[in-house]
Amino acid sequence: MRVGKVRFAGILRDVCLECVPDAVPGDYVLVHVGFAIARLDAEEAARTYALLEELGQTEELVAGDDVVAPSGASR
Repeated sequence: MRVGKVRFAGILRDVCLECVPDAVPGDYVLVHVGFAIARLDAEEAARTYALLEELGQTEELVAGDDVVAPSGASR
């Protein structure tokens, strides 16, 4: 299984990349329940992140117990 490290809201997580086989380091991906389900360009990724922040959906990540310190991984 193809897995990559994805950083979101300062949190680094392992994510399954099987649904987006063309994803490469530095790409933006849309993740749902641990699976990358689509690639996004930088503009769409910024709009999506801003919307999630506006809806308060990034705050719950910071409060989670499974936070991993970032270590220079790609977006």
